[in-house]
Amino acid sequence: MSTPTRFKKDKEIITEYETQVKEIRVQLVEQLKCLEQQTEMRVQLLQDLQDFFRKKSEIEMEYSRNLEKLAERFMAKTRSTKDHQQYKKDQNLLSPVNCWYLLLNQVRRESKDHATLSDIYLNNVIMRFMQISEDSTRLFKKSKEIGFQLHEDLMKVLNELYTVMKTYHMYHAESISAESKLKEAEKQEEKQIGKDPVFNIRLEEKHQRRSSVKKIEKMKEKRQAKYSENKLKSIKARNEYLLTLEASNNSVFKYYVHDLSDIIDCCDLGYHASLNRALRTFLSAEYNLETSRHEGLDIIENAVDNLDPRNDKQRFMEMYNTAFCPPIKFEFQSHMGDEVCQVSAQQPVQAELMLRYQQLQSRLTTLKIENEEVKKTMEATLQTIQDMVTIEDYDVSECFQHSRSTESVKSTVSETYLSKPSIAKRRANQQETEQFYFMKFKEYLEGSNLIMKLQAKHDLLHRTLGEGQKSNFMTTSRRSEEHT
Repeated sequence: MSTPTRFKKDKEIITEYETQVKEIRVQLVEQLKCLEQQTEMRVQLLQDLQDFFRKKSEIEMEYSRNLEKLAERFMAKTRSTKDHQQYKKDQNLLSPVNCWYLLLNQVRRESKDHATLSDIYLNNVIMRFMQISEDSTRLFKKSKEIGFQLHEDLMKVLNELYTVMKTYHMYHAESISAESKLKEAEKQEEKQIGKDPVFNIRLEEKHQRRSSVKKIEKMKEKRQAKYSENKLKSIKARNEYLLTLEASNNSVFKYYVHDLSDIIDCCDLGYHASLNRALRTFLSAEYNLETSRHEGLDIIENAVDNLDPRNDKQRFMEMYNTAFCPPIKFEFQSHMGDEVCQVSAQQPVQAELMLRYQQLQSRLTTLKIENEEVKKTMEATLQTIQDMVTIEDYDVSECFQHSRSTESVKSTVSETYLSKPSIAKRRANQQETEQFYFMKFKEYLEGSNLIMKLQAKHDLLHRTLGEGQKSNFMTTSRRSEEHT
């Protein structure tokens, strides 16, 4: 046997409806709270960004001032130097001094750039964040007003649905009541008609029964009319309820799916785009700072590439031309009217000069061989020193790899060529090699100086004695050796 269907009572239906509406109302209030909370979070974020860039602006300005002080301190020292006067005159400097001046100029350039960066942060980026914060607060207020209006409209729709539903319930209840009364009248009529036939009854009773039947028929007609009227009202009320229900559901759906999203968009209006522009202003400033820095560093790098010891030596000697210009040759100073100013190769000193010439020639040959060996050793040692001082140990890119932890970076640096044990060992080797080089250099200079002096004497004797006298002397010397 099937369980009879249980119908909800009006009170239960009203309670469920009111509970559902109450939940929607709580949701609507919570939605505005969420939007307000989001706006407060945005305002706080923008305030933090303002504080951050204000502090960063102060740091950049302080850094700019410190750079300017640093540059000015050393610029003041160099203004009185001969290098600075030469720089002002024709900008023809020694390459290391040129690097130094460019380095100071780069510091001043960075000082100016960081001051510009500070100004951009303070008067541009921060102002943008302030405007975004004001816009967010203003847009939230306007969106909140619209949200309140939509909530009121939605509540009106739900209240209208509540009214229509109650009207439907009322008319439906009246229709049920009228139907029940009509059925009761029909039962009475059937009961009256189902009694004994009229011909078995007395005349008085016949009149009474006919009168009773007519009354029942009239009552039935009235109840039928009332039922039809209430039934029509119930149908119309139900139709109105269903139409209003459909409209209400569509209104709720539209609000939650479309209107609510549009309200959030109103709160977000221009927020991300404005934040994008503000942060891109920051990026533009930083990138241009780096571009300016790279341009200055490229100039310094070009000067570093042009560090040229030969040209610097030439410029240095030209700068101090008086000090490095060779003096005039010493002239022969005759004594007491002696007018002879050349080496005399006449007898009896000719043989002595010739012997001395041969000795010089022999000595020069030996010295040149020895000095050439010293020169080769010196040049090899110099090349070793050049290899030591030109080693490419300046790449510190590993120190700036942010993917690693701080500890690993520190350990990497400590294990590189720049670590203290490595530096000490390298410098010890370099100093030892330098000491050996200077020893050989001194030996080479002493030998070459001696060769230069002996060569000068040799050449003068060569010109004085002449080829003929030397050949005769050589022949005479060989004959005397044969007789002995």
